[in-house]
Amino acid sequence: ATAAAAAGGAAPWAGGGERRGMAAARGCPPAGCGDRALAELLLEFSRAQYRAKDGGGAAAVERIERRCLELFGRDYRYSVIPNAHGEVCAHYPRHIVLLEKHKDTFESTVQVGKLQDLINRSKMARCRGRFVCPVILYKGKHICRSATLAGWGELYGRTGYNYIFSGGSDDAWADAEDISEEDSALRNADSQLFDKVRGHDIKLLRYLSVRYICDLMVENKKVKFGLNVTSSEKVDKAQRYADFTLLSIPYPGCEFFKDYKDRDYTAEGLIFNWKQDYVDAPLSIPVSLTQSLNIDWSEYQSWDLVQQTQNYLKLLISIINSDDDSGLLVHCISGWDRTPLFISLLRLSLWADGLIHASLEPSEILYLTVAYDWFLFGHMLVDRLSKGEEIFFFCFNFLKHITSEEFSAVKSQRRKSLPPGFTLEEICMLKQRDRGSTTSLSSDFSLGMESSPGAAGSFTYEAVELMPAGAQAQAAWRKSCASSPQAVLWSRAQQSEDRLPSTGIVEVKSSSSSSSTHSDNFLRIGSSPLEVPRSRLVSASDRESRLEEVRSSFLASYSRTIGLKAVPPSPSGAIGGLLEQFVRGVGLRGSSTL
Repeated sequence: ATAAAAAGGAAPWAGGGERRGMAAARGCPPAGCGDRALAELLLEFSRAQYRAKDGGGAAAVERIERRCLELFGRDYRYSVIPNAHGEVCAHYPRHIVLLEKHKDTFESTVQVGKLQDLINRSKMARCRGRFVCPVILYKGKHICRSATLAGWGELYGRTGYNYIFSGGSDDAWADAEDISEEDSALRNADSQLFDKVRGHDIKLLRYLSVRYICDLMVENKKVKFGLNVTSSEKVDKAQRYADFTLLSIPYPGCEFFKDYKDRDYTAEGLIFNWKQDYVDAPLSIPVSLTQSLNIDWSEYQSWDLVQQTQNYLKLLISIINSDDDSGLLVHCISGWDRTPLFISLLRLSLWADGLIHASLEPSEILYLTVAYDWFLFGHMLVDRLSKGEEIFFFCFNFLKHITSEEFSAVKSQRRKSLPPGFTLEEICMLKQRDRGSTTSLSSDFSLGMESSPGAAGSFTYEAVELMPAGAQAQAAWRKSCASSPQAVLWSRAQQSEDRLPSTGIVEVKSSSSSSSTHSDNFLRIGSSPLEVPRSRLVSASDRESRLEEVRSSFLASYSRTIGLKAVPPSPSGAIGGLLEQFVRGVGLRGSSTL
């Protein structure tokens, strides 16, 4: 099937890309992303690593590619950068999607023709040619993924190979008029080559308006056989990336997830060993990005896998929810293990809030992120499963740990306008108690509500004016609500306020403190009297139910296709914790132990 046929006969677009999306997709039949389609996807995923350079070809792969395009088209206008035989990148999708506009709201300024030109020039700068690629469009900002920077060994190896087999000219990243300069760089100086290649990488980042670069590597440089095979922005000797906001947020590689599997798929209490010889990248985050998060970053080496993943996700959500128009790049080494973990969690979290992919059902967003973020971007599931490195399974099982509102991007937006002393839920309850007026709720309160121009299908409340009679009035109101049989009482768990420096960068190299404990921000008691249609406002309970439905669908399909590898049984004869919960949760057997 051609790229045009996959999109329903879309017309060619500038620079070899093809523009498609919302209007055409509305006339297409549903993508058929139910349990059967997901099972087919997982089976294909577990057979072999996807490689665009192999040309796809299999009917199952073509159906997966087509469904991804259909699902993107539900909410976005987009263009496609063709990569039919891996000529752009061997391990990226054959149809690389550039999201251009989200319904009638946020629009990207990126032009696909210009983007393709920058990609062709810059791809040599990064490991395995996995260039900076935009994958999520949120509030007009591009959230991107890539591999880390290529080191001199890989760069010289690939440029030399291309030079020899292209008859003396490296047309993968050089213009004809630059050949003499490239030859000189290859013969004489590392710096000239790095200036050229990384200069194109920086131009691509700037064109995508990326300001924040989050590096998940636990190393400054990846070393194999005594050679630096990769580098990273944070240790670029020429400081070429100094104009970007660099965040070093070291996160364990896929090898660590064998420990997760061996502990019966239990992430609680699993702490990475930061004392290993190869671990030399300290956590480093500008203080300006941490002040609102109330996290003690000096404790990061004592966090278990749950806390670390939660806190990094909170950081990423905070960055993309900032007031500026800057985009975000997330990368690890090769960009196909840790990178899709956080890209997938970001996509699912924003979807659960109703901020992106608002037209997709839980089964559809699950299909899209498994297919596009993991399979089509080259995650080596077969290899990882054979080694017990189950980072892919961890990603979707981890959704149970991010259901609360503290991970909501909507909550972050609301905080900017909520008056002190009241939560959003309490304000919504005020509105519920006086349906006759949106501006005069009682003699004690005056409240104005307005719609926020967020993503289509979502609705946020912003308190414009709230004038309580005082603390006594607030207390009396809460008391009257608590006595109502339909009331919802939200009790906020007290959190310690960590003191951080007012300027500079949070940089931590070691920590001997004990692991901090985690608790949800809100505890729900009773049932809510406020019934708001999901299409208008995604409440905390909706967010939880949406993510739980995604997780349950994944667990059920994973069980039928790939399956968990049980660890040896405990002396009591019962199977391990997660496996036990799983088989009960999907109804495979009752509550009795084996």
